[in-house]
Amino acid sequence: MSLNKVWKVKKLCQCMNGGTGLRKMFERNYHFIYTPDKSTSVEGSRTKMNMFQAINNALDIALRSDPKSIIFGEDVGFGGVFRCTLDLQKKYGRDRVFNTPLCEQGIVGFGIGAAVMGQTAIAEIQFADYIFPAVDQIINEAAKYRYRSGDQFDCGKLTIRAPCGAVGHGALYHSQSPEAYFAHTPGLKVVVPRGPIKAKGLLLSCIRDPDPCIVFEPKTLYRAAIEQVPDTDFQLPIGKADVLVQGSDITLIGWGTQVHVLKEVADILRDEFKVSAEVIDLVSILPWDRDTVCKSATKTGRVVIAHEAPLTSGFGAELAATIQEECFLKLQAPVSRVTGPDTPFPHVFEPFYLPTKWRCVDAALKLLNY
Repeated sequence: MSLNKVWKVKKLCQCMNGGTGLRKMFERNYHFIYTPDKSTSVEGSRTKMNMFQAINNALDIALRSDPKSIIFGEDVGFGGVFRCTLDLQKKYGRDRVFNTPLCEQGIVGFGIGAAVMGQTAIAEIQFADYIFPAVDQIINEAAKYRYRSGDQFDCGKLTIRAPCGAVGHGALYHSQSPEAYFAHTPGLKVVVPRGPIKAKGLLLSCIRDPDPCIVFEPKTLYRAAIEQVPDTDFQLPIGKADVLVQGSDITLIGWGTQVHVLKEVADILRDEFKVSAEVIDLVSILPWDRDTVCKSATKTGRVVIAHEAPLTSGFGAELAATIQEECFLKLQAPVSRVTGPDTPFPHVFEPFYLPTKWRCVDAALKLLNY
């Protein structure tokens, strides 16, 4: 019996076990196992933090180390919806941490102006789904400011934070992953952290970067992700992917929450099918690490890309196209994408929409049997 047939029988048995039904199986397996990051070699003491605490710590460091830094957005004064700015207004005052009107275009427009005038502007968009009214400001103003002025002016001191992705009950207006929209925009940098250490180091890098940056923070990780985070002021590189698991048979690529799903997939492939899977966290969407991705694809010859955003024009398409161009003669099977379908993000059918570990395992087995 082929690997695919064995796996389908296994899934059918799970589905029927105890009369749980297909939907409950998907709900049960939607939850990922979070594994703490041990790859960051930053010296010094560490404190146990979840991701929103690590972000709060990074913002605290930014405000303390740079007197020109300011934080603004809807409800940030009391900590925001996810408490990432908790107590910062008490510590640094209303002039440096303040609420704005409910107007994303105004938030980003103000941030551009403040950054141009020399402030270190850190804007919070309450949910990534709300960023669309500010698309013109981000794409036509922030991203182009340096270019259109012939490098005489820039708004590189602008950083935009936005919680993104599925959270379990967000439905169509609170669960989107819009990173691909901004990947098409030269002049921006876009990062997606997978946990507390990455969130702190990448956020500090973005705040100090000479270009405007967007940090998409997977909201389901705010409290689910817990690590021993370095207390010191440290930065992590933008544009450098992380190889989290070494492998030789197939490459699994994701970012944000999906990284943890793919690490479980690698465990399943190893334990049940004796398959060696390499897991890559892309870390940043723009710029992205072509070298690491293509090196892995060349080595394994098979690639699965997983992301929560819809299939058509998702950022996985860019990865697949590049791998096909750069690694074609080394590929043993077509590049596979496991994504959300081309529909609005659902509510009760969220478990069917997301790229669960079972869907990713199926995709991997198809490539291995190709």
